[in-house]
Amino acid sequence: MKLKNLLYAQSGGVTSVINTTAAGVIETARASKKIGKVYAGKNGISGILKEELIDTSQESDTQIKNLKYTPGGAFGSCRFKLKDPKENPNEYLRLLEIFKSYNIGYFLYNGGGDSQDTTNKIANFTQASGFPVQCIGIPKTVDNDLPYTDNCPGFGSVAKYIAVSTREAALDVESMSDTSTKVFIMEVMGRHAGWIAASSSLASEENDGPPHIILFPEKKLLQRKFLKKVKQTVSRNGYCVIVVSEGLRDNKGNFLSDSGKIDAFGHKQLGGVAPRIAEMVQIKLGYKCHWSVPDYLQRSARHLSSKVDFNQAFAVGKSAVEFCLNGDSSVMPVIVRLKTKKYSWKIGKVKLSKVANIEKKLPSSYITKDGFNVTKKFRTYIEPLILGEAYLPFKNGLPINANLKNKLVKKRLKKFS
Repeated sequence: MKLKNLLYAQSGGVTSVINTTAAGVIETARASKKIGKVYAGKNGISGILKEELIDTSQESDTQIKNLKYTPGGAFGSCRFKLKDPKENPNEYLRLLEIFKSYNIGYFLYNGGGDSQDTTNKIANFTQASGFPVQCIGIPKTVDNDLPYTDNCPGFGSVAKYIAVSTREAALDVESMSDTSTKVFIMEVMGRHAGWIAASSSLASEENDGPPHIILFPEKKLLQRKFLKKVKQTVSRNGYCVIVVSEGLRDNKGNFLSDSGKIDAFGHKQLGGVAPRIAEMVQIKLGYKCHWSVPDYLQRSARHLSSKVDFNQAFAVGKSAVEFCLNGDSSVMPVIVRLKTKKYSWKIGKVKLSKVANIEKKLPSSYITKDGFNVTKKFRTYIEPLILGEAYLPFKNGLPINANLKNKLVKKRLKKFS
């Protein structure tokens, strides 16, 4: 009997360790004698619909190993949301056609909440169509907002980067604050959940150190209260460091940085809350401000990836293949924190129907009563996630990254539009 093939794809915003997960998938599938070829969808589900499939067997073991140390999405990612099968069955019929033509028995989709929804829909459709494909969703998001998993691969590394950047910037601002900048604002990712903003708290080993103020999307900005806190901080320390989530809302619940545009997933595009905060502080208090937006740097900083995050990212990829071999479908591997004195974890699993389109926000117990910082409970949660350094191989002073051929298979089907 001909072995079934595996199709892997990446979706949504990438992380510094999403390719580590890809390596976990490919290496585990190659080691199995029950899986045929391993294909990768170019640019996620949108590329699969176009029959743009990469034959990963063309890549050497060395290059797949190098994937572990390479940021970005090696096979291309996308923001593309499948409609409901009843609303637009053509996309699903096309996927079914692709799966049949390439003898795909396993489909692994690596992404966040919307991607898990996509994976679940595909699993249900193929089952109902009489050509069941084992579909496994693999968790990935710097936002850490997927439910049922203790944390998401990608988050530990972005948390480490933000904590380090906050500490370094704070030392810079402090040294110049007597005659120059008094307030520094850093804007971080996080549309509805403040996990990344909260991680900046690790920059300080003391509760009163920088960042002095954290602005969460879970808390509306009360301007008078905020400005009072800034003024008190500058009076006490000579300077103030603020970390703000891009999803910060005003007292009416509106995004401060709503660009007026919508992305492919139907989410409002946000653009620039840090300059808004800086303008507010300068006008109302007269302090000289500087602001920064790490943007893609925070999610692509592979040189600062956490070893814990690296290990977990590889483990979810490896486990996804093992789930396939065990006959599982419509599930997602999750990270389970064990109740041990020293931090430890294992891989569990959850049904995709429980995960799809659900956001896990920062619990109120993790935010201080004044709404401007985190509690000890949050620090206990996050501290283990940034531990260890996932060192990179270097050559001529620069990291060695994977150099993939990404050779597409010859198309067999009619063009799809």
